[in-house]
Amino acid sequence: MLQDARTIRYYQRITDTLVDYWHKGYRSDELRLYLEGYITSLRHSGAIESYLINQLEQESLRFLYDTSNFVVAQPEVETDYY
Repeated sequence: MLQDARTIRYYQRITDTLVDYWHKGYRSDELRLYLEGYITSLRHSGAIESYLINQLEQESLRFLYDTSNFVVAQPEVETDYY
């Protein structure tokens, strides 16, 4: 579980972007490549500690592999009026 505020902000950016790209038509292989590039850039920039980057990578991969995160909610039609 992420507890560092800066790491949580990176996680939110990553997951929001992954969902946005999914809706634009990108698929899991492309999203994984995006995630790997993002994590690599964090490692090279030194923005956060390396152990926090590892936690961020694990949580982001868990998010990516959970298909329920990319399902579009469909509204239910109410057919029973008075």
